[in-house]
Amino acid sequence: MVLHPVAHLSSEGAVPAPAIVVIGCGNLNRSDDGAGVCVIRRLQQAFGESLPSGVRLFDAGTGGMEVMFQARGARRLIIVDACRSGSEAGAIFRVPGSDIDTAHQPGYSLHDFRWDHAVHAGRRIFGAAFPGDLTVYLIEAGSLQLGTELTSPVERAVASVCEHITQSVRSWQASAMP
Repeated sequence: MVLHPVAHLSSEGAVPAPAIVVIGCGNLNRSDDGAGVCVIRRLQQAFGESLPSGVRLFDAGTGGMEVMFQARGARRLIIVDACRSGSEAGAIFRVPGSDIDTAHQPGYSLHDFRWDHAVHAGRRIFGAAFPGDLTVYLIEAGSLQLGTELTSPVERAVASVCEHITQSVRSWQASAMP
């Protein structure tokens, strides 16, 4: 095998890091577990081509490790996921990032590496290049059965979270304008 040297590798022309990254997590095939992904899809549809250049929307599905890499370099990170806390279906919890610090217990698979583990690891690996401003929206799931439809309470919660995030993005956009 012959390897040829690369004459020049640079970050010239690289896409700048976004100011805000919004990540939706979940499994669309488990009913309400897909709430975070549904938020991202609706935001993509609502913003369309008018999504500000400093904002990235990302569907992480169930890939926790991807959260760490998508968030790198952003100033602000918003994560949306479903939860099971025993509260009423559709309840929305807004969790400040300072409350998120879950270390991953190493195993034999990254399938159990969740977004909260990614936040913990990203803070330690990337340091100042990891967003210090983190907000997490958790939506209480009513059903985690196989299926692709959200329950009515979670459907309403998804719409509410979309509205909160849209207002946050619009506010940031207004403050970023000269």
